[in-house]
Amino acid sequence: MTAPAEARDTAPLDQAVHELREHAEAWSGTALPERIALLERMLPRIADGAAAMVAGAAAAKGYPTTSPWAAEDWTTAPWALAQTIGAYLHVLRRVAAGRDPLDARAVRSRDGRTVVDVFPATASDRLLLNGYTAEVWALPGTTREQVLARAAGEYRGRPGDPAVALVLGAGNVAAITALDIVHKLYVDGEVVLAKMNPVNAYLRPHFEKVFAEFVERGFVRFVDGGAPEGAYLTTHDGVDTIHVTGSDRTHDAIVWGTGARAEERRRANTPVNNKPFTSELGGVSPCIVTPGPWSAADLRFQAEHIVTSKLNNSGHNCVATQVLLVPADWDGTEKLLTEIRRVLRELPPRADYYPGAADRVGRVTAAHPGAEALGPDDSCRVLVPDIEGLDDVMLTDEVFASALGVVRLPGADAPQFLRTATEFANERLPGTLGATLLVHPRTERAHRAAVEEAVAALRYGTLGVNCWSAFGFLLGYTPWGAYPGHTRQDIGSGIGFVHNAFMLEDIEKTVLRAPFAPAPRGLFTGSPSLSPRPPYYVTNRTGLTTMRRLTAYTTDPRAARLPGIFASALRG
Repeated sequence: MTAPAEARDTAPLDQAVHELREHAEAWSGTALPERIALLERMLPRIADGAAAMVAGAAAAKGYPTTSPWAAEDWTTAPWALAQTIGAYLHVLRRVAAGRDPLDARAVRSRDGRTVVDVFPATASDRLLLNGYTAEVWALPGTTREQVLARAAGEYRGRPGDPAVALVLGAGNVAAITALDIVHKLYVDGEVVLAKMNPVNAYLRPHFEKVFAEFVERGFVRFVDGGAPEGAYLTTHDGVDTIHVTGSDRTHDAIVWGTGARAEERRRANTPVNNKPFTSELGGVSPCIVTPGPWSAADLRFQAEHIVTSKLNNSGHNCVATQVLLVPADWDGTEKLLTEIRRVLRELPPRADYYPGAADRVGRVTAAHPGAEALGPDDSCRVLVPDIEGLDDVMLTDEVFASALGVVRLPGADAPQFLRTATEFANERLPGTLGATLLVHPRTERAHRAAVEEAVAALRYGTLGVNCWSAFGFLLGYTPWGAYPGHTRQDIGSGIGFVHNAFMLEDIEKTVLRAPFAPAPRGLFTGSPSLSPRPPYYVTNRTGLTTMRRLTAYTTDPRAARLPGIFASALRG
């Protein structure tokens, strides 16, 4: 790797750092009521700018705001930001009222582990996402009392020191940079310099409006630039901490430098940059399909689920499903793949827009002459229906585009398959950010111990059971990051957790659960809930309207908005 060119004009960067340093102590001294008020005043600005933010994202990706694809932009931009702001407000208002951030009943000891129920947290959560739950598993050895005592330390006697945090923004999902800023401000207590990624630098004016008061008070600054500007800022004397969302290559270039000596520095553990560093870096994310009594409707619905986890944002997600782990001998495997092919063919066209996507997909197709091109027109949808070698590019490299591979694993029954799939995911696939496990409720009841063993054993920061793991990115209450254990010498999917509205410490992972089937069919599968087909599914017919209405409610939760949300959602 060659060293990046030097930044051409560093004066604006120096000025931004200087202004932040001048105001770092003021942010540290900002009382909790005012911090809450600042968040509250963000919500109407999110609402006012939501349509423009979505329009910018849609234009950059190549479709109109009326396209069904734009539902994802409402989901992962204004709604995700408003949802997370609401989560922080829920927790901070509890603290301001003299209550503990966590309800003591939410923290449980189970099988020698401490588990925290973090979602649903409010009545609205229970109503709007009925049947969805999330729990955070504490690191082994962490007691219930420690979890309760350490939550929200920034507001309970353990504030961080005044500091300037550099957030190197992600170029794919719109809300990532904004949510990282909120985390640094409210969880770590640091003022923030956010460098926009060149891929989505068009979001800067939208973010500057949303964070207007923070910008006016010198608590947040936005700057543009590419790798040279990023490299300059990471070594700036005025920057105290760094958070990056990107690739392991970006992390390694910052920490170990570039050129011939970088690997030598890594081996010797002599970094060129020793600043505190957190990161979220992606990997090869699996979806594990447990054999069971799936009906034709189940196969169709879960095919839509799997395709959503692949095609959302054209696959330019750090937890996009890249590898489908399926039972080789299950009679449902070929039926499921047939449904996946159908969904891939029927969806409207869109391009893989992220830089380098065509080259990455090209490497996949070059390695697999039998790969199936399933998208219409200029779409890049590729299915590799039978991966065999462990050195396959689909198993070693993050494609970060719309290519999906299938690995068929042995297992005469659900318990045996789950053990095989868990070992494969843990030992063969790089990355520990997120994984998805699909299991029919009847299978789970019949083989509860085996399912619980797999849930406990899978080493991922977020595990979604019948729920794409990316949903944990959106909720605000759920910590988002890689499974613990990576080091700067072997960074994997990164170090640390963001979002995390309860400000928990000692986190191992988050386990999400969702209904296996939508209402009302869930009544017949054993997963009853009020939730219809999720609006973020790429097959949802009314997802665009539902997410627009849900965003309006999340920024201004008036009961009069609910009937419109339900009316749209039920038609999806």
